[in-house]
Amino acid sequence: MPDTEVEDLLRTLAPQVLGAVVRRYGHFDTAEDAVQEALLAAALQWPEEGVPDSPRGWLITVAARRLTDLLRSEQARQRREDTVAQWVLPEQWLAPAADRPASDSDDTLILLFMCCHPALTPAGQIALTLRAVGGLTTAEIARAFLVPEGTMTRRITRAKQSIQHSGIPFGMPKPEDRAARLAAVLHVVYLIFNEGYASTSGPALQRAELATEAIRLARMVHRLLPDDTEVAGLLALMLLTDARRPARTGPDGELVPMAEQDRSRWNAAYIAEGVALISATLPKGSPGPYQIQAAIAAVHDEAPSAEVTDWPQILALYEVLMRTSDNPVVALNHTVAVAMVRGARAGLDLLGALEADDRIARDHRLHAVRAHLLEMAGERVAARAAYELAATRTASLPQRRYLNSRAARLAD
Repeated sequence: MPDTEVEDLLRTLAPQVLGAVVRRYGHFDTAEDAVQEALLAAALQWPEEGVPDSPRGWLITVAARRLTDLLRSEQARQRREDTVAQWVLPEQWLAPAADRPASDSDDTLILLFMCCHPALTPAGQIALTLRAVGGLTTAEIARAFLVPEGTMTRRITRAKQSIQHSGIPFGMPKPEDRAARLAAVLHVVYLIFNEGYASTSGPALQRAELATEAIRLARMVHRLLPDDTEVAGLLALMLLTDARRPARTGPDGELVPMAEQDRSRWNAAYIAEGVALISATLPKGSPGPYQIQAAIAAVHDEAPSAEVTDWPQILALYEVLMRTSDNPVVALNHTVAVAMVRGARAGLDLLGALEADDRIARDHRLHAVRAHLLEMAGERVAARAAYELAATRTASLPQRRYLNSRAARLAD
């Protein structure tokens, strides 16, 4: 099997193997280390020797054996260091892992719930999800979020220790907690996607590997929970949004706004899949925020050009979304829809309330929208000043260059 196919297989199996080992033995932190060693062994052996008949079982066996070695080593170390407080392993830890058949259950969803536990910080949730479920290395995660590898190592270590010390049992949350925990899982996956689709800092407008990983995670959750409409809505939203990625940048990596994009470059397969998902989901009633946002994205994607976009329908969908969400970014997007339907002045009138909202008042997006609406209204001087202010508020170099170029265009 080619190396790339082995890598894809290992990435798919990684959360299943970790879930199985943690379910059987506990010790999340040490189990994660053992699984990583098993994955490394497979990456080295399988391309040369061939993939075993049961690759998942092979990985679980190797990881469990390594876990036993690690725990015995830890036990010996603690005995040497502290003869008073000896740590005695339960008897089941000492049994050879190969003596136990691997379970057929897929514990990926349980693992996701653990990684997104409310006891962890949002940054810890994201890092641990990418490490334990996504299978990314610490170096890859650090590179994606533009932090030193040592910083990301400490972040992941703290998150794993929080899981270890919390006493959380390895299992699905109680029924009364499940909805809130699933909401946290979807939120974390969406945060990962957004950082990949529109990077908040750094030289690149987007980080394709993060967006791709978020979509893979969403597919995984959708496969495990096929009847959950918000899971389907999130997957549809990400597919319909990511479909535009090939046209969002020009030859030199510069930002190309949606109205100016070459729509023939959009990913038609993603659009078809996303539209089919949301079309099947919406009729089931009581759509949640992800479903409504997916419906908005579908209207954009199905328009053959910016000029014929059905803005009245988009505005109606945003007004439904506004009734279910207190998100200032949603309110900002609603303002744009109002301006496209009722004129720039109507949109500008709505921006005052948002400027008083501390959650978005200093965000470059608010000032960029103000600049755009002022430009639409013919107020070139004020629009130029707003573009320049927006440029100072973003850490994304492509965003800054784009906003400055818009300001420069209004200088004449």
